[in-house]
Amino acid sequence: MQFPINLNLNGRACLLIGGGPIATRKAAQLLACGADLTVIAPEITDELRSRPVTIIERRYAAGDLEGFRLVVTATADPVVDQQIFEEAERLGIWVNSADDPARCSFTLPAVIRRGDVMVTASTGGISPALSTWLRQQLGEVITPEFELIAAELSAERARIHATGASTEDTDWRPIITAIAARHGIEGFAVRTGAVAS
Repeated sequence: MQFPINLNLNGRACLLIGGGPIATRKAAQLLACGADLTVIAPEITDELRSRPVTIIERRYAAGDLEGFRLVVTATADPVVDQQIFEEAERLGIWVNSADDPARCSFTLPAVIRRGDVMVTASTGGISPALSTWLRQQLGEVITPEFELIAAELSAERARIHATGASTEDTDWRPIITAIAARHGIEGFAVRTGAVAS
């Protein structure tokens, strides 16, 4: 069983090993979270070259992981991925190998983002296709209005704090229900017809 966690990558040194289409997608995800990204690969897509990354145009070599907080590989080469995994484990660096859960110290969930609202679906790496399917289903329920709902709830939280009260003691359910209703969200109607408020 995996421990779910959201990492703050803003300004942190991250390494991406690989330069093809999959690596390009991974780079977009890392950069969207503010990572200070370095890419090592012998061949790099034009799209990846156009991103704000540091490029080292060669194959991975032992010692390349020094100084990085997090590593993602997209090499499609299990021998290289194994070398990277072993170095990362030795250095205590978190590593994800694309489509290779045996060489991962963390896996990446499928993600829905609505502003600051983030909902993820994961199978712990055993079925990325199911994670993607779940994200698509949840994306029909977690609509863009949730970004506005979150912003209003943040303001309400700040208002409560300003009175000196703790938000830990607040019954948020009726507050969320009322704000969601103002944005046309009455509950989650799922395909079975059930509604959860």
